[in-house]
Amino acid sequence: MIESPQAQRHAAAAFSLMELLVTLAVIVSLTALAFTGARRMITTARIAESATNLRNLAIANTTYLTDHGVYCPADDRFNNRRWHGARGATDSRFDPTKGFLSPYLGKSRQVTVCPLFRAMVEGSASFENGTGGYGYNAAYIGGLPGGPFDKTTYLRISQRPANVTNPSRTVMFTTTAYARPGGLQEYPYCEPPFWDYGDGPSGSRPSPSVHFRANGKALVAWCDGSVTAEAANASRGGRNPHGGDPESHALGWCGPEENNGWWNPNHR
Repeated sequence: MIESPQAQRHAAAAFSLMELLVTLAVIVSLTALAFTGARRMITTARIAESATNLRNLAIANTTYLTDHGVYCPADDRFNNRRWHGARGATDSRFDPTKGFLSPYLGKSRQVTVCPLFRAMVEGSASFENGTGGYGYNAAYIGGLPGGPFDKTTYLRISQRPANVTNPSRTVMFTTTAYARPGGLQEYPYCEPPFWDYGDGPSGSRPSPSVHFRANGKALVAWCDGSVTAEAANASRGGRNPHGGDPESHALGWCGPEENNGWWNPNHR
C-alpha cells in the first residue's frame, strides 16, 4: 500500500521531532557529565593548592626552628599574639601580618587562604581571621602538655625537634574549622583527640577542629614537611560550648588515638 503525500509528511515530521528529543537528551546528558567533570577538576585543583599552602606553612615553621632552635610558639599567655597574627589588646583589631610565623610567609606576611574553605565562612565570623582555614598542633608542637609559658617572654614554650621521635607521623598543621550555630568559623589549632594537662591524655575530649573537606579527607602537614590526605576515624567530639554541631560539618580526628596518636611526638 502506497502512503499518501500527506501521510508521508506526517511521518517525516514525527521522525524529526523524535530526533530532536533524542538529540536534546544527549546534549543534556553530555552537559551534565561535562559539569560534573569540571567540578571534579576544580576540586582536585583546590585540594592541590591547599596542600601547597600547608607545605609552605611547614617550611615556614622549619625555618623558624632553624633560627630559634624550637618550633614556633602557638601563642602568648595573654592570648593576643598567635602563630598567625596578633592584636594589641583583647578588644583591638586582629592583624594577620603580625604572627610569629609572619616573617617566614613571604611578602604578604600572611597565611594563604585554603580555596576549599574560602566559600564556607561568611564575612568576619571568626574571633580572628588569618588562619587561612588551617590549624597548628598547639598541644604538642607549638606548645607542651600542660601549656607552660616562658616567664620572661610570656610565650608558650614550644617543642624541640630532638623530642619529635617520629616526624613523618607527627602532626604539625591540618585543615581546620570550628562549628558554630549556622556555620563554620576559622580556628587556629588542630586539637588532639584528648586534652593533655601535663600528665598524659586525660580522657576528656575537646570539640574537634580537624576539618575533612578535601573529598571527605583532612589535609595534614607532618613534622617532616610532607603533606597527606587522611580519612576521619570513628570518634565523636566533646561538648561544643558555643552550640555548634561538629559532626554535621565534617569535623573530627584522624589516625590512632592511644596516647593522642599522631599529635604526640612520642607516640608509638
